[in-house]
Amino acid sequence: MEIRIDKLESPAVLALLREHLDSLAPTAPAESRHALDLEGLRRADVTFWCVWDGEALAGFGALKQLTGSHAEIKSMRTATSHVRRGVASMLLRHLVQEAITRGYSRLSLETGTMAFFEPARRLYASFGFEPCAPFGSYKRDPNSVYMTRKLDGRASAG
Repeated sequence: MEIRIDKLESPAVLALLREHLDSLAPTAPAESRHALDLEGLRRADVTFWCVWDGEALAGFGALKQLTGSHAEIKSMRTATSHVRRGVASMLLRHLVQEAITRGYSRLSLETGTMAFFEPARRLYASFGFEPCAPFGSYKRDPNSVYMTRKLDGRASAG
């Protein structure tokens, strides 16, 4: 599998993004859903990567720069065809390493409190992410869990 920066133009990527956003819609009220849409993922402060398994799209994820020392993981998704094949761990390892390479000292994320998000919360915890207070423009929300990890130059975990 190969991870590469993507411009969000291919039909496969756009379809997986639509699937991602549609699957999140029933999980929480609109004001508690923070996944970036196509326009949000194309912003200058966001870098978007896809994981390709040959010609098949295996997943995607993004980093959003919050400050010169703090970034946020956005919109991680594994394609149904590649669930439980290590895509999420591979991509998360890549995002952590990229954050380290860019010189960030902290990497954070927001995810849901519902059972739907339990696998994601376990994955993030296995990579050293710990619960934290809301960061950036987030506010306390019973539907959100905020997690963060200090970066010390090591991407290992998971």
